[in-house]
Amino acid sequence: MARSALRVAVQMDPLDHINIDGDSTFALMLEAQGRGHALWHYEVRHMALDQGRQTQDGRSVERLTALAGPVTVRREQGRHFTLGAQATLDLASMDVVLMRQDPPFDMAYITATHMLEHIQPGTLVVNDPAAVRNAPEKLLVTHFPDLMPPTLITWNQDAIRAFRARHGDIIVKPLFGNGGAGVFRIRPDDENLASLLEMHFARSREPLMIQRYEPAVRQGDKRIILVDGHPAGAINRVPAQGEARSNMHVGGQAERSTLTAREQEICRRIGPMLREQGLIFVGIDVIGDWLTEINVTSPTGLQEVQRFDGTNLAGLIWDSIERRRAEATAAAAAG
Repeated sequence: MARSALRVAVQMDPLDHINIDGDSTFALMLEAQGRGHALWHYEVRHMALDQGRQTQDGRSVERLTALAGPVTVRREQGRHFTLGAQATLDLASMDVVLMRQDPPFDMAYITATHMLEHIQPGTLVVNDPAAVRNAPEKLLVTHFPDLMPPTLITWNQDAIRAFRARHGDIIVKPLFGNGGAGVFRIRPDDENLASLLEMHFARSREPLMIQRYEPAVRQGDKRIILVDGHPAGAINRVPAQGEARSNMHVGGQAERSTLTAREQEICRRIGPMLREQGLIFVGIDVIGDWLTEINVTSPTGLQEVQRFDGTNLAGLIWDSIERRRAEATAAAAAG
């Protein structure tokens, strides 16, 4: 069956800031363009939900728009995109919206998910905005406690000290952080926990996530990509010498990897939930035998996996998007 060309709006950060050798959104755009889909680019700050319009018969109508420009991309350093003239784009006229702006997962991010719900189900939003809003990466994982290392989420400093007394060596994370920013390892003899808690709670109303430190992180923190709930590829991210974090933003090195029996079990357990919630592109993090995060906001890793094993994950994601879009169109036509 011939593939239908889709109109695709990409909600992301400025294109001139991306690393074309590592950015997963860029890989998705290249794949979409190669399939004949038309692309537009816009930033969240250019969105508008207008509910003050009326039809000739007096009915109120709404429009979700964005100041957007048609875009083409190419794998050429320094000239990797051409952005056309920006104009007001009715996002309900799009077949697909890719929600790919980077976290932090804050009230601006949450507001954007609420706005995007107004164009569903006529427009397929990937990942589903309601599911993204309800599933920040460090909270969704808590629904699978037997797959996780010992974990505490709290504002209560006494509870944090008690958790440390039980487990000794701990990791302290901002609950809605990303890219390894603000992640600390506190060893049993470290005297800085009190100061760290004072500093965090002086500037933030958000709780912290505390987890038992897993020595297996020295062998790597595995990123596994799931497409429509099915594991599709993985890389192992090894921390730099003297670093507790394995994120590639802070010097972690990617290595080729395959899935262990435990990792396959983890994917089987969480896969059905991801499919049901419309979370098409997800990246999970596994240290040793333990699931630590389920990344749904703006997952990464597509290009790294392809470099190691040749798997075109962007193609698999677009296969899923096209299938879901075709199914929705057929259902709407059937009434």
